[in-house]
Amino acid sequence: MKTVALVGVQWGDEGKGKIADLLAAQADVVARFQGGNNAAHTVVRDGQKFVLRLVPAGALHPGTVCVIGNGTVVDPFALLGELEALDRRGYPLDRGLLRLSAEAHMVLPYHQEIDRAREARLGRRAIGTTGFGIGPAYEDKMARCGVRFGELVNFAALRRKLERNIEEKNRYLKAVLKAPKTAGDQLIARLRAARPKLLPYLCETGAFMEEARAQGKRILLEGAHGTMLDLDHGTYPFVTSSNCVAGAAFAGGGLAPGSLEAVLGVSKAYATRVGAGPFPTEIKGGLARLLRREGEEFGSATGRPRRVGWFDAPLARYAARLNGLWALALTKLDVLTGINPLRICVAYELKGARLSGLPSPGIALEKVRPLYEELPGWSEKIGEARRLEVLPANARRYVERIAELSGVSLAFVSVGPQPEQTIVLQSPFDS
Repeated sequence: MKTVALVGVQWGDEGKGKIADLLAAQADVVARFQGGNNAAHTVVRDGQKFVLRLVPAGALHPGTVCVIGNGTVVDPFALLGELEALDRRGYPLDRGLLRLSAEAHMVLPYHQEIDRAREARLGRRAIGTTGFGIGPAYEDKMARCGVRFGELVNFAALRRKLERNIEEKNRYLKAVLKAPKTAGDQLIARLRAARPKLLPYLCETGAFMEEARAQGKRILLEGAHGTMLDLDHGTYPFVTSSNCVAGAAFAGGGLAPGSLEAVLGVSKAYATRVGAGPFPTEIKGGLARLLRREGEEFGSATGRPRRVGWFDAPLARYAARLNGLWALALTKLDVLTGINPLRICVAYELKGARLSGLPSPGIALEKVRPLYEELPGWSEKIGEARRLEVLPANARRYVERIAELSGVSLAFVSVGPQPEQTIVLQSPFDS
């Protein structure tokens, strides 16, 4: 397989960063195709932690080309800051190793100000966005007033457009959101200063990706967020502002349908989500605090504590169907060590009826009652395991049951944060 997509099976934060890094070691090109710096991938390398918000995981592999596709929305100042931070740590990305789509839209300060003001106005009804301006940036894209990176070429025309946008956003901020105006002159000056640093990275990324594919290069399409945060298929309205499923890789990455050869789903051995919204298998109390502490369950981009819950097989089956999963990568199995018994949600109950899948779209997911199957836990440390048969019998039974209930075979089982703490059963680039 040469063209592979990596997607989250749950509500994001599944540990995609580690799996993306493992696959990037075999890839020639690693591309982001949706989302913005509201999603971050955490990679551990030689005991150092890297949090990648916009730059794909290929950045840590010399010679691998990183692509930020047209389906993303990109804060230009955050991107430059991330590139500078990588350079300081010994991972420079020159124009040949980073390709930024000229068609990708910018996230600008007025988007962030609108995002934060809306959340504050909603109070207890807030969605729980990161406040990074992602939603408002996608709104402008759909309203056809967004700013694309290719517009940096003609800065005089871009300035006129920005002045119009800033005037409109300030009216909205003042009259509707009762918030301070955005500093328009400061934004234009900052963008002018950033322009010569950004222009060398601009590329028609779709054509570049197709050329790489035609040459037989290995391409990893790196998804952000997770299936249940997909704008259309997730727990709307408590979702992100882009499509996170594998089908979005075509529109957001510029590849033709049919060019994708495999989709690898990533899931934790339990479940987490950040922000508001339904979470059928959520755990509260002391056990939740234990899992949060042992799993370091705090948002990579925001630091917010994540809600934790048991593995949800109906959601996994839903994600497998939507994404056409080839296999599943299971992460953070080691976090469950010492918990006994373990539970897996195998179905839901709604008004006395058993549901093997999600309820119809018109019925909120918070109305279901999870039906659990209990499995015995294990107490042995598993961080040194490199083969499935080396795991304690109960740990092996647990992961095999997850695969059986999800209807998808296993490709990777992570037993610790380090890259080598991974049981590799099959890799798409080796298939």
